[in-house]
Amino acid sequence: MKAALREQFERLALRGAELESVLSDPAVASDMKRYRALLKEQAEVGGVLTRWMRYRQRESDLASAQELLVGDAAADAEMAEMANQEVTEAQAELERLATELQAALLPKDPDDERPCFVEIRAGTGGDESALFAGDLLRMYLRDCERIGFRTEILSANESDLGGYKEVVFRVEGDGAYGRLKFESGGHRVQRVPATESQGRIHTSACTVAVLAEPDEAEEVALNPADLRIDTFRASGAGGQHINKTDSAVRITHIPTGLVAECQDDRSQHRNKARALQVLAARLRDRERTERAAREAAARKSLIGSGDRSDRIRTYNFPQGRVTDHRINLTLYKLGAVMDGDLGDLLGALHAAQVAEELQALEAGRGA
Repeated sequence: MKAALREQFERLALRGAELESVLSDPAVASDMKRYRALLKEQAEVGGVLTRWMRYRQRESDLASAQELLVGDAAADAEMAEMANQEVTEAQAELERLATELQAALLPKDPDDERPCFVEIRAGTGGDESALFAGDLLRMYLRDCERIGFRTEILSANESDLGGYKEVVFRVEGDGAYGRLKFESGGHRVQRVPATESQGRIHTSACTVAVLAEPDEAEEVALNPADLRIDTFRASGAGGQHINKTDSAVRITHIPTGLVAECQDDRSQHRNKARALQVLAARLRDRERTERAAREAAARKSLIGSGDRSDRIRTYNFPQGRVTDHRINLTLYKLGAVMDGDLGDLLGALHAAQVAEELQALEAGRGA
């Protein structure tokens, strides 16, 4: 490992000791917001330092084993075999730890820990596309349930056959946006629709957008003069009161044409507040996308641009496979994936991003 990286980890060890001292101060504990932030930083620093201590231990183990091989053990076949095995195992673990430690130093997306909004829209394919949108909604809700995230459907435009033309839901939990952010893009399905009498395979598509919920302190400022607010009666199932009052709210941002609506609550006031949150998230995502496009104009990211028109994944039901085109990953476990088992897919996408960022970091150091 390079000396500059070692210095960074030694400085991190000093920060760990500093955090321990600060957190023991009663005055700090009285400020709960600051206290929670410091506790979170301590947990993150502690995780990195645990790996760093293990790295240094394995370096020592490797050096000892190599010394044995050039010392008395060289004449002892059994001892030499044990030393060789220790060298091989230590080198492999050191390589893995070095990658993990470098990844820990990569800049973190400040939005990764935030709640998020997930929007699913039916695309080409008519009724079958709307049914697939329903399947995607179920897939994401099941995944969130497995992780322990809380979900809340904000608006839903149902189709005649039980799917969704559009559905928007909110996800809350530590790392919600960071887990789901790579889901933005075009999702294609290949299967025989329930309405197909000839048994022919149809292809249809949906688009997914994952938007980080803005922090209240950083939320996009919305000029009331730029907003058109419409109220209407909520549609769909919702109990005895849902269709009796104009409680649903639709807000249009006139300069951009972006629209957000919410009909989940009986209270028009609460629906308006939630719709404003969604609109702010969409505006912030628009700015983020435009900025990322400018910064990456000369380089296509491995995990895709996140553009809604990108075809990122295909779900092939006849073959029972799901393919993520950004990393050329194919899994023959479509049933489990559609039931919310997204761990392998999402883990591979995050690993690909880390590998790409590490490669870019090394290229920058070598330049």
